[in-house]
Amino acid sequence: MQQRTITLIVVDDHPVVRDGLRGMFESAAGFEVLGEASGGVEGVELVFRLDPDVVLMDLRMPDGGGVDAIAALTARGARARVLVLTTYDTDSDTIPAIEAGATGYLLKDAPRDELFTAVRAAAEGRTVLSPAVASRLVSRVRKPATGDEPLSAREREVLELVARGTSNRETAAELFISEATVKTHLTHIFAKLGVKDRAAAVAVGYDRKILGRSARRPRPGDSS
Repeated sequence: MQQRTITLIVVDDHPVVRDGLRGMFESAAGFEVLGEASGGVEGVELVFRLDPDVVLMDLRMPDGGGVDAIAALTARGARARVLVLTTYDTDSDTIPAIEAGATGYLLKDAPRDELFTAVRAAAEGRTVLSPAVASRLVSRVRKPATGDEPLSAREREVLELVARGTSNRETAAELFISEATVKTHLTHIFAKLGVKDRAAAVAVGYDRKILGRSARRPRPGDSS
């Protein structure tokens, strides 16, 4: 029985990566690359214009990050399944992407056949995780956060703005991300610092020298 053709869109800011992926899939039976995008914003527009089965999504891109793009596709009810394909496998990358709605998460060093299998699985709605990412997620579920995991650069930016008293909406506008992404970053900051609210996060931030003296504590009533 012949397999149906799976349609794809590749979203990555590196032309060489896009060309390589297009060539790889077009040389294999059962796949059709409908288009490419160099950033998350363009990628979302392309998905709704071309309606692919699967989106191969990078995470860190200048023109709109992958997590925000995944969240936008999920919120707007896109039919396409998103398979993250990136070089990053830290908790601060994997957890937000999966929480935003990604069907799978693979690293760019995945073998060709593994990538083909993952795309077919994603098209069927099955979760696909690289062994390294699956191991990290299982460890995170089984072992509560100890409060000593370092913050990512983006999380430090969010914490600095929280310490200045900015609201989630103001933080989102400042960093050009969505409020939902700000809340996700805050959740991870709280977990990494071993705290339960913004004030405690700022206090620990000062204690650990993550924050400088120019920042100030959040205003009463700021949303979390």
